[in-house]
Amino acid sequence: MGKKIVPSVIANNQKEFNERVLGLKRYFSLFQLDVMDGKFVKNKSLLFDFEIIGGVKYEAHLMLKKPFLWVKKNMEKVDLIILHIESADVRKTIRYINKERGKARVGLAINPETPINRLNYFISSFEIEQIVIMSVNPGKYGAKFLESSIKRVKETRKMFPKINIEVDGGINDKTIKRFNRYKVNKFVVGSYLQNNKNLENSVIKLKKGIDVR
Repeated sequence: MGKKIVPSVIANNQKEFNERVLGLKRYFSLFQLDVMDGKFVKNKSLLFDFEIIGGVKYEAHLMLKKPFLWVKKNMEKVDLIILHIESADVRKTIRYINKERGKARVGLAINPETPINRLNYFISSFEIEQIVIMSVNPGKYGAKFLESSIKRVKETRKMFPKINIEVDGGINDKTIKRFNRYKVNKFVVGSYLQNNKNLENSVIKLKKGIDVR
């Protein structure tokens, strides 16, 4: 797999969803949908019955205490489902996705305080396509970047040299270069794009940071 910059989408209604995707669609082919229940993390997002916009792909990052019901209802809307290993019914949900899809379209996210070695069980037991290292405490745009995430990415790449790794949180034109050294495949970007007045220039800087034209 090559390298991709993935804008994140936080929305509380269809209008916000449309504005976020349409505003960036000309620059990106993949978006991450941040689904939050107000329990697993404090904020809420994408809990309504949203309609996707065609012409791009989606991965869903499920920051949900119990993601199974969301997956049963919305699985066909997205190309990849990212589950937190800290979620209550994560094993049940992975089994369901693997059974229904018949191929590995599951990603695993791990919170900053969770030891990386907890991934071993999941990687050895299930069909997993990628690992997501949280480089902020999850739940909102603009959370503080955690320096410890650099070490966690290095550790993850050493443990799992062939799996795709995505980093999520605090990514900007400077931090993206630091992660790029450790063979990260995907970089989720939220507030850097959302808050930047010169969008095209921001996109150019991000792509330059990982040598993508």
